[in-house]
Amino acid sequence: MTMTDIAADTVPPPPRAMSLSASAAKRVHKLAEMEGGPDVMMRLSVSGGGCSGFQYGFSFDAALNEDDHVFERDGARLVVDDTSLDLLAGAEVDFVEELAGSYFKVNNPNASSSCGCGQSFSL
Repeated sequence: MTMTDIAADTVPPPPRAMSLSASAAKRVHKLAEMEGGPDVMMRLSVSGGGCSGFQYGFSFDAALNEDDHVFERDGARLVVDDTSLDLLAGAEVDFVEELAGSYFKVNNPNASSSCGCGQSFSL
């Protein structure tokens, strides 16, 4: 096997990107306006803890840090720090409205399992 054969068999890593569903973008836009206007973004972070090992954290922020990545849809902006993006690459943030309530849901392809509430996950 030559180096060319090895390189051809190598699958490139997935892009370090995230997305917002249409319903999440609509809700983020509305909440950002309520929080202070057009400069406000929804921040998603991952921290240790929760019942499955890692937990999602949602907040609103008007400031960007040096290691932040911004993803946008329909005028709504999602901010994720570089370390959290390692665990969230390829994920989609959705906004779900059910009889029991409404909430943001992270569809994370990197998670091997998640808790019943959907706010924590493991790899």
